[in-house]
Amino acid sequence: MSAATETIVKRIVFLATLAGLGSALALLLVACGGASAQPPAAAWQPLPPAPVVIDQDRTSVWTGKQLILFGRRSVTALDSRGAPYIVSTHDVGAAYDPASRKWARLSPPPGPGYVPRYNAVWTGKEMLAFGAFHSVAYSPETNTWRTLRKSVGGGLVVWTGREAIGWGGGCCGDAWGNGLAYNPATDTYRELAPSPLAPSQGPVGAWTGHELVLFVSGYDPDGKASPARFARAAAYNPATDTWRRIAPLPSSRLGLGGAAAWDGKEVLIVGDGASARAAFAYDPATNRLRALAPMPFGLKDAEPFWTGQRLLVWGGSEASRGLAYNPRAARWTVLPAAPLGGAGEALAWTGSSLIVASGVHGAAFTPAR
Repeated sequence: MSAATETIVKRIVFLATLAGLGSALALLLVACGGASAQPPAAAWQPLPPAPVVIDQDRTSVWTGKQLILFGRRSVTALDSRGAPYIVSTHDVGAAYDPASRKWARLSPPPGPGYVPRYNAVWTGKEMLAFGAFHSVAYSPETNTWRTLRKSVGGGLVVWTGREAIGWGGGCCGDAWGNGLAYNPATDTYRELAPSPLAPSQGPVGAWTGHELVLFVSGYDPDGKASPARFARAAAYNPATDTWRRIAPLPSSRLGLGGAAAWDGKEVLIVGDGASARAAFAYDPATNRLRALAPMPFGLKDAEPFWTGQRLLVWGGSEASRGLAYNPRAARWTVLPAAPLGGAGEALAWTGSSLIVASGVHGAAFTPAR
């Protein structure tokens, strides 16, 4: 129903109410389809089975038309006792088109024997997938792959519209405090200016359209606090290659880490872990941080997506469940359970639906409007 029609209906109901006919007229309008008694309910729709199984280092991007899945597939054998062990791993990929509800198998180069993790971004033309030892680019238009010379880091990677910027990362007892940028148009890399941040294996942040906003815990992988001279939060401007210190998060409120999404005005930040229920909003224009209502429960490996109206947060590695946050009502709601065989590890927001993939299974969730 259009806005004009809705206004007319409301006036008719108001005048009818004055005449004592309001209830009867309202019921008649609903029965005739002139008004909706309730908004449409949110629902999950199972996806067709994927043509490949990605059981390690799964990552994904949304191209505007397709969900591209990329990661590693394990080849196993049985030992003398009949127990399986991994012989080798290789890169595999698939693309899903929601319009046709069809999958296509992709054929990436096999890659090296071991890649600990991929971070992927969509440039508008290519998927860039950065791994510690192996990085690739894939063009859906030409269905071609190319190997990139090096990674931009294993911590957090964002796309600015011109460059893929990576900062932080590390392995085992090491944490990095530097960053790189990659321009696919010129196939060139550049080092970021030194940051004031404490080194971090898992920085939390988002691209705002002008800056990369980053938050770190301020603790090394062994749990030791970083020196006070290091910042716990900073914003990087690629146009000027400069950093500025910003308001930090309250210490140890995000659990094992966290994740963030940009809503057009604020960076929305959620905790990571079963006991991490904290959530915050940071406004880069005023450099102010505010606490949001705590989540009903924590989610491990949570990924947030801004829909334009709500923040959707989906848990990855341990439980296939999620939450939605309504900023106007300052309230969280629990999303319906997804029809998956396991925890969802590859996700994408299409502009209207949240796609969650797990193994060969997947489902799409369309929020109520």
